[in-house]
Amino acid sequence: MGFYVLEARLERTSIPLGLLFSRQGSYGEVGTAMFRGAMLAVSEIAGDRAFDFDFAVRGFEPKGVNESYMAGARELLMREGLSHVVGCYTSSSRKEVLPVFEKHDALLWYPSHYEGFETSENIVYTGAAPNQHVVPLTRYLLAQGGRNAFMVGSNYIWAWENNRIMRDILGRNGGLVLGERYVPLGDTDLDEIIDLILRCRPDFIFNTLIGESAYSFFRRFRDRCARAGLNQPTDLPIVSCSLAEPELALIGPACDGHLSSSVYFSSIRTAANARFLAAWKAMYPAAGEPSADAEASYIAVHVLARAIRIAQSTEVPAVLAALKDVRFQAPQGPVSISAENRHSFLWPRIGRSRSDGTFDIIHESSNVVEPDPYLVWEPLTFAPPARDGLKVVS
Repeated sequence: MGFYVLEARLERTSIPLGLLFSRQGSYGEVGTAMFRGAMLAVSEIAGDRAFDFDFAVRGFEPKGVNESYMAGARELLMREGLSHVVGCYTSSSRKEVLPVFEKHDALLWYPSHYEGFETSENIVYTGAAPNQHVVPLTRYLLAQGGRNAFMVGSNYIWAWENNRIMRDILGRNGGLVLGERYVPLGDTDLDEIIDLILRCRPDFIFNTLIGESAYSFFRRFRDRCARAGLNQPTDLPIVSCSLAEPELALIGPACDGHLSSSVYFSSIRTAANARFLAAWKAMYPAAGEPSADAEASYIAVHVLARAIRIAQSTEVPAVLAALKDVRFQAPQGPVSISAENRHSFLWPRIGRSRSDGTFDIIHESSNVVEPDPYLVWEPLTFAPPARDGLKVVS
């Protein structure tokens, strides 16, 4: 764990920007992708004459340890005096640092899909809210005839809340949860849970495991299904709201055929994404494909830069006031920030993973979706399914 500095160019005004990502630990691959997305945006701001400032990065490495996020937040906000930090992946790390941001009236730019049911004057959320990931996924599964689920997750708020939301939607629509199990972060002792899933034979498995726990589950479950004479992707499909491109290589040969609900996949065909991919591969030629988490970090830095330019200030109240006027042509599509809850208008999609480490997009929203973190107006009862069984097809 430690503090590091990446200086801006001297010929322009230097604005300090904190980064708080774990590039080591059980979800280090995700944290590395987020760090790279943020740094790509920092480099683009530096090369854009529309801005008269650069970001000078001040970073802290928590190594995936919650208590170290608190130490990092204190380092960046108290010792360095920063007002803006892009960081955190897990909801537990976000909740760990929030009191420090509130105390110092600083702003956390949180670039991760999350479980919702939160708003804060000290957080801007550039990742997906539940009506932009778990609700579209459940709607899609029900439409395909998927009614009965088994849930397996890491033992913290991300899994608890997403499973609660899916359980509620399934119940409203005649579905059932056949089982629900949790393991500690990083735990890979999953054989007993796999045995139970095979006995239950659900229509699908809703995976809210993260990091090494998830990668092990994908591999071992595929192997157990094969030994039982089952075609896992079609007979017992695994669906997620967090599976992303950099993780597929860590899963290995069992990485294909899984559904993931997200607002960004590297296979999106937009001009903005083509530019993003070219810049990503030029800056990180050995890093593989970018992910939704990388894009959300990229969005966070670009939106912050535009808000500072509009406000002509880095003061938190001025930046928050300027957000209503920020529009950013993100790789996923045009995004903006809700003045009501400081969450992002985003573009939900569902992808099916491929063996080459990318996703086929099998469903996508035709319109940008307003964030509804408390699921106040999102309809949760849908038309009856058109099929008797879940078919994972495009």
